[in-house]
Amino acid sequence: MELMSEFLLGGLKKKMYKICYVVTIPLTIESFFIPQLKYLSVNGFDVTVVCSNSSTLQEQLGKRIHFNPIDIPRGISVGGSIRALKSLTKFFMKEKFDLIQYSTPNAAFYSSLAARIAGCSVRNYHLMGFRYLGATGSGRYLLKYLEKVACWNSTSIECVSKSNMEIGIAEKLFSQEKATVVWNGSTGGVDLSKFDFSKRLEWRAEIRKELGYDENEFIYGFVGRITRDKGINELLSAFLKLEDRSKLLLVGDIEKDNKLDENLLEKAQNDSRVCFHSFASDIERYYAAIDVLILPSYREGFGNVVIEAGAVGTPAIVSNIPGPIDAVEDGKTAFVVKAKDTVSLSNAMRKIQATDYKRMGIQAAQFARERFGSIMLCKKILDRKKKIIGNRIIKK
Repeated sequence: MELMSEFLLGGLKKKMYKICYVVTIPLTIESFFIPQLKYLSVNGFDVTVVCSNSSTLQEQLGKRIHFNPIDIPRGISVGGSIRALKSLTKFFMKEKFDLIQYSTPNAAFYSSLAARIAGCSVRNYHLMGFRYLGATGSGRYLLKYLEKVACWNSTSIECVSKSNMEIGIAEKLFSQEKATVVWNGSTGGVDLSKFDFSKRLEWRAEIRKELGYDENEFIYGFVGRITRDKGINELLSAFLKLEDRSKLLLVGDIEKDNKLDENLLEKAQNDSRVCFHSFASDIERYYAAIDVLILPSYREGFGNVVIEAGAVGTPAIVSNIPGPIDAVEDGKTAFVVKAKDTVSLSNAMRKIQATDYKRMGIQAAQFARERFGSIMLCKKILDRKKKIIGNRIIKK
């Protein structure tokens, strides 16, 4: 598709609008934003991405999208903070973007300040969750302060889910008038051509054969970072208490600073029913191989793994936290359990085995297809970008 040189925006004809997406690390772009960036780039927008340097990101973005590496500190660094703010401000002043969007707390803090200083009139915070909710002590107050500053400097807040928006309003981080959820939420939706329900049986047979599972074995699955905040302690504890022949497959890497119960982790690693598998790029095949996905996290932005698994027909058990509760229908596509509660999780694991979980999987696939398809979400994102830029032009 040829890139349009001009387009109609709210009745105003203008040359292509320049927009910039800012995150801290390339992985965030790679995991969530590439489909919408490409969609915007062929529908009237000149798109730039800013994050720390990467040798592979430009290739993934393609020729239409610009990549400008700027290091943004992830932790506390006075020198790094000053350099990041100066670099972002200088770049924004030079490029004169019509819209600057930022995600993740540190990127949002520096970018919202820099964008305001540079005079960008549309500063959009794509809020993917609240990191401070999982913190304690002084760290919690610092993270919340960063959120407050980023929200105050933003002209609009784009929340990843309805439940996250409600928390932000209740915590007085932003007003209801400033916030919205695009369509049904999530950052990038689910690519239905990749997470293809029609290939479930084929993928299921392939992966089960590769991993040595029998077709009739009941397999619980987890996909993601293997760390405390993902509820891994509760998951391992709940599973090891089950007195049946089910199996547990965890797909993801064990983080160095995982804060897991070492005795529990060692016990699970020595249990023949538990399989730890490194992260796989063809994750859709692993979703199809398991019977139920479990996401017992303490906090999430949205929990995209739930709708990805659902798209290929795998129901879930999720914590009752903002994000995942927006990605399911309790009792139809998933069971919702109390976070940090091993007993609640263990009971749900037993319950779902005794339920028609295959029917729940079919309902999950329909739910994901109707509410979170990435193509429709990209269209909704495009419409919103046009609207908020158009509103600013009219006000001027």
